[in-house]
Amino acid sequence: MDLRKLKKLIDLVQESGVQELEVKEGEESVRITRTVAAQQTVFLPQGPMQMAPAAPAAPARASLPAMPEAPPEIEGHIVKSPMVGTFYRSSTPGGKVFVDIGESVSSGDVLCIIEAMKLMNEIEADHSGVIRQILAENGQAVEYGQPLFVIG
Repeated sequence: MDLRKLKKLIDLVQESGVQELEVKEGEESVRITRTVAAQQTVFLPQGPMQMAPAAPAAPARASLPAMPEAPPEIEGHIVKSPMVGTFYRSSTPGGKVFVDIGESVSSGDVLCIIEAMKLMNEIEADHSGVIRQILAENGQAVEYGQPLFVIG
């Protein structure tokens, strides 16, 4: 199934009140499930692909901390991953990175590449400014909507 179709289906599920969507094209089948409590979209491939067995759940803790620590606030424009894939800071292994912290970028400049389904997708800046933070590691798997860069 085309990656653009998958992204559109995920967007459709997130924007609508639909909890679950299943689409079949020939032998390929995709089920997208939305969990209301966590506001998370889950992509579960089906069909010829085999899934690894789930890991056993961790035992519950006897006591909970008094107050969870709040995540640090990020100031600036956040560039999020438009797809699930592998994050790369350069076009070749060991090559020059597209951007680094402290560099100025303009809208349309390439920030990184996300490899998805053997396709290399250039991710461009949608905002001009200076790179304040890089929130993903080179070679790391990223999720749809995951923050990648902060532009200040």
